[in-house]
Amino acid sequence: MAAAQPQCTGSTRTPLEPGLFEAVLSELVALERNAPDWRLEQFRSRAGAEQYSRLYRLVAKHLAECGRVLDWGAGNGHFSYFLLRAGFDGTAFSLQSGPPRKMLPAGPYVFVRGHPGEPQRLPFASESFDAVTSIGVLEHVRETGGTERGSLREIRRLLRPGGLFLCYHLPNRRSAVEAVARWVPSSHSHEFRFDATEIAGLLEDANLELVELARYAILPRNSLGQLPRALAQSRWLACIWSALDGVLSFVFRRWCQNYLFVARRPVR
Repeated sequence: MAAAQPQCTGSTRTPLEPGLFEAVLSELVALERNAPDWRLEQFRSRAGAEQYSRLYRLVAKHLAECGRVLDWGAGNGHFSYFLLRAGFDGTAFSLQSGPPRKMLPAGPYVFVRGHPGEPQRLPFASESFDAVTSIGVLEHVRETGGTERGSLREIRRLLRPGGLFLCYHLPNRRSAVEAVARWVPSSHSHEFRFDATEIAGLLEDANLELVELARYAILPRNSLGQLPRALAQSRWLACIWSALDGVLSFVFRRWCQNYLFVARRPVR
């Protein structure tokens, strides 16, 4: 589906450049290497870090004109790091503790910790964000006592008219990697997975308009962090892995690991 023009008007930021994306990935890989206690597991290998290149391009495509962005379910803080480096007014929310402040670059940043007894409630004023992001979060809300529908309705409440919701790393119901992982002891797999029809239904229920939807990634990434350090940090391996992943994801897109989508709150 073709992307519509962004509706955010909270910033006059210059276009985000690929050089920034490369710098952020390198910085996060270095942070993981130098401070392993910060648990930036996704960045233990360069090929693992590259899974976020598409996310950064998606932000540049849709959110470049946004100002205040909520990193919903901030986790270890890697996406908050990107938002600050890219010049956004970043706010993070999580039911767990926030990322170490000394890890984050300078910039306006607020962290709000949610109450475990209210997994869907987001303690922010209505229409207070230009954009909300979910980076591997929406599929976990039922595990904490919430629902996808309830969370999306709450996110819509927070978005200004024309504001955007960006969802990345939403597990595909037909993922080949997920199917294999469920049969391999100690491998990680997601309990809740989705297809395009379910995504469309969730967005319709929340009165959010779909802007872009895609499947991506068929090769595993995070497990490459277990390779010897020289291989894990190899840019050549990362380049080859990403190229192969791109080809296989195009040919076998039905069985890709994840969905991404961008949705908009309608303008009044």
